Amino acid sequence: MTRLVAVVGPSGAGKDTLMAMACAAQPDRIRATRRVITRPADAGGEDFDGVTPAEFARRQAAGEFALHWHAHGLDYGIPAGELAGPGTVLFNASRAILAEAAARLPGLTVLLVTAPAPVLAARLAERGREDAADRERRLVRAGFALPEGIAHQTVINDASAEIGLARFLAALQPATSLPARS
Repeated sequence: MTRLVAVVGPSGAGKDTLMAMACAAQPDRIRATRRVITRPADAGGEDFDGVTPAEFARRQAAGEFALHWHAHGLDYGIPAGELAGPGTVLFNASRAILAEAAARLPGLTVLLVTAPAPVLAARLAERGREDAADRERRLVRAGFALPEGIAHQTVINDASAEIGLARFLAALQPATSLPARS
């Protein structure tokens, strides 16, 4: 049985780090999809497939994406083929598409990974992918609310990677799932 988990949250929250650590900790139970992004493949950060805008548009027109969206001047897609198979499948998604994702993917679980603003700011500066204006725009969006009615678990990732992983794995446990928190 497949369990789909959308991992969302502000830039710098550590979503990709926690997803990679969870997959490494439980490779027989958890795997992550590779997003397709209109960003150069050598841009660093998460493990993704970098494509041109034309290639992205071709794949989108061919129906290759289960979900796709535009954010921060880039196009993002979740390949439909990567959502099949047994176990827990994690995918990094935009909070803005959660209502669509929930409608298209019945039984979708949502994990909101976040951290306090000073932690987000430090992480964004450290990764060095954006200029100061882009970092500021991302920090302004950090408080973007989830769509109404989207049940989720919140994972506060404000400590060591190991503590973040423990919180993330605990939130993935179905037996401990809680209703949405405000």
